[in-house]
Amino acid sequence: MARSLVVKATAGADAPERCAQAFTVAATAAAAGVDVSLWLTGESTWFALPGRAQEFELPHSAPLPELLHVILATGKVTACTQCAARRDIGQDDVIPGVRIAGAAVFVEEAMAEGAQALVY
Repeated sequence: MARSLVVKATAGADAPERCAQAFTVAATAAAAGVDVSLWLTGESTWFALPGRAQEFELPHSAPLPELLHVILATGKVTACTQCAARRDIGQDDVIPGVRIAGAAVFVEEAMAEGAQALVY
């Protein structure tokens, strides 16, 4: 049975180190062939929009757009339904490949056999 990794990013530009850690771990796992699902919640939800990752800067961190590209290429990226709604973000607004889904889907992924969930 293959293991999977579910990473929930709860911070964005408001806590850049925590945000970058979530993206870095998810992208590293995806590049290593792990089945990855990255969840964008809270302020990280903004990174579901085109161009927003390019605005993020953190010294000595890999560029967020590159990390997001790696994750989208092989894994899943999901924006939280409630978080997106609070920011007036709809499915037509997000980067191609990003879905909007809620807690039931997160719980399903996190509780799947062989899954490891991390929250940053």
